[in-house]
Amino acid sequence: MTDYPRTVLFVAGAGRSGTSTMAGLMQILGLHVPQPEVVADESNPKGFGEPQWVVENHDRLLRDALVQVSDARPDAWVETDRISGHAREQERAAQWLEGHFASGSELVVKDPRLSWFLTLWRAAAARTGARPVFTTMLRPPAEVVGSRQTYYQSRLGSAHLAASWLNVLLHTELATRGSDRAFVRYADLLSDWKRAVLPLGEQLGLQHVQHASPAAIEEGDRFVDPDLRRMTQTLEDLALPPRLHELTAQTWAELNRLAEPGGDTPEVHEALDELRAGYVDLYAESEAITRSSVVAAEQRGRRTAAKPAAPAPSAADRVPHGVRALVPARVRRGLRKALRRPRS
Repeated sequence: MTDYPRTVLFVAGAGRSGTSTMAGLMQILGLHVPQPEVVADESNPKGFGEPQWVVENHDRLLRDALVQVSDARPDAWVETDRISGHAREQERAAQWLEGHFASGSELVVKDPRLSWFLTLWRAAAARTGARPVFTTMLRPPAEVVGSRQTYYQSRLGSAHLAASWLNVLLHTELATRGSDRAFVRYADLLSDWKRAVLPLGEQLGLQHVQHASPAAIEEGDRFVDPDLRRMTQTLEDLALPPRLHELTAQTWAELNRLAEPGGDTPEVHEALDELRAGYVDLYAESEAITRSSVVAAEQRGRRTAAKPAAPAPSAADRVPHGVRALVPARVRRGLRKALRRPRS
């Protein structure tokens, strides 16, 4: 094993935006995905590139914070940042990282929940003497929404999923600002992965990428499937509320500027800050005028919780009345007595 400096590449971004493809490519090029991994399934047949421990730990932390994976609330970041600042959680994550550096000096950590805990992982990497670097995957929001609805059978509406995309991407950009980072378009990854990924070796100081072998490059060619981009719907197809549509379109345009060479500029940061403030205002306005819906949902929940459960039907009750009527009365009385069932 080549003795490169300790580095952890954190692959961030909304779920269904190409994070698995990026993590898989990094693994092929020589970075180590801590084992065991989440098992591939029909929604991602080539694998997720996700360490099982990271997924389970993030699920636990999100439960503690009362935050959903696709949470659209700007205030949700306050709760996850609070947990990220706990020294015991940082130490727990650091110990986990430390245990995997024996298998490789350059690790790749990916999970759709990762963006909620970037502060935690940055601190955990520092505790191990590793350098944290970040790659954020960019995919058109309409495609992300459509992919979630298709492969995750999401019952959440397009407006909620678009809002959660905004919330996650705007915060991810802010949380990684000032760090060694790169933004990669999913479309660029599928059309020419070498042009999209190999420059990251130099940009982020990833030695395995800089010194990738011809055999690894060939395996990468086999791994990337341009047909993975199956969603073709546009933002117009989502029929979003006008202001949400506007903010989503503008955010997507500014994020794309970050993916251009030399595009990570203070001017783009300022534009994204304004968009984030605009989203916070939109959410607060929406929340203020939908209080009646919240109260109604709470009332329905309390009524459901207080309603006594219906008694389970007996075996006799499951027999159709017409069939029971064919049984002689004397026999029916004997069966009721045997079952200690009072006659009603």
